Amino acid sequence: MARFDASGMTISEMREFASFAPGEQRYIRRSLDIALGRGNALQRWARSGEEERSIRDQAALYAEIPMLRQLLRHVEGLDSLEPFIGPLIRLTAYDLAQDRLTGFSAYRFLYERLLGAEARPWLPGAFCGAAALPVIRPDRRRHLLQSISEAAATAHGWSTRAPMFYPEFVEAEAA
Repeated sequence: MARFDASGMTISEMREFASFAPGEQRYIRRSLDIALGRGNALQRWARSGEEERSIRDQAALYAEIPMLRQLLRHVEGLDSLEPFIGPLIRLTAYDLAQDRLTGFSAYRFLYERLLGAEARPWLPGAFCGAAALPVIRPDRRRHLLQSISEAAATAHGWSTRAPMFYPEFVEAEAA
């Protein structure tokens, strides 16, 4: 039964990923390659000098992810919140400012994989905080903030089940 549940959850996560726009899928795969050190992200994903610069910036910011994972374990109240939430909002603002994640669902999908299941309760607040910042264009702010459902923003509890599907770049075979 546990094997079926794991398979069912993986398929569910694959379906969710497939529901994202192609640009979101590409950005999620790129971000996971950078964060998880999968291959040469510059070689695989940079199509221009601007994108190369963006990947370098993202890699520098994502260097904080291991620290955030450690801090996450120790966030228990307002006194221990600031060292964690500040960097999380900064990373979120960077990713949202790239204009590749169009809403909360794609953001949550990515950040559950970057930080783990334990981060789920913090993602709505970080998303809303970052989406409301002036570094995000006003029209985009509105769209992003409207993308989070009331249920996601006010959930009473979150699953502690770790994500199982981590999308990867698949090279097309030569014919």
